Amino acid sequence: MKKANLKSEEMKAVRDDILALTNSPLYDFRVENGYFPVVGEGNLDAHIVFVGEAPGKNEAEKDRPFCGASGRILDELLASIGMDRAKVYITNLVKDRPPENRDPSRDEIALYAPFLDRQIAIIEPRIIATLGRHPMKYIFERFGLSSKLKPISQIHGKGFKATGPHGEVTIIALYHPAAALYNGSIKKDLVKDFKILKKYV
Repeated sequence: MKKANLKSEEMKAVRDDILALTNSPLYDFRVENGYFPVVGEGNLDAHIVFVGEAPGKNEAEKDRPFCGASGRILDELLASIGMDRAKVYITNLVKDRPPENRDPSRDEIALYAPFLDRQIAIIEPRIIATLGRHPMKYIFERFGLSSKLKPISQIHGKGFKATGPHGEVTIIALYHPAAALYNGSIKKDLVKDFKILKKYV
């Protein structure tokens, strides 16, 4: 395991590189609105990393992942299994907010994904929990699980073993907490899936 000061230095380098990402198609939108890129938040020695899609307006204004309505749902889910938010690491696949909260484009995902790869290599988690279909697709393909990819409705809450640069890792696909704001059945699925998630931690 890497020493804490080395992890902190490496994560700062990730942040600096994202701040300087002027070739991003989202950079001008960031500057025009006074937004921040949202790099991530949490414990650099976390056993579990949560990966969302991209920051929303609240997140981009406050430089914090999942700090709006979907963040309250995520906090509830973590609390439901006695998991302290400060002990996990939370980030997004794309670090800048897309206009109108649209889905990130393929090019945007390709541009920002290497930063997520670096974060995972720094933290060395045992579990990666994806929140939504875009991070699910990326992480499954990145960790050699393409053959296991199915609609999230079919594989949510199931653990898939994979090998990362730091050893074995379990990948778990979860619905995005924002979906639970509009769909009570998805909220029930998330509550069940977090109970399953706890078994892996």
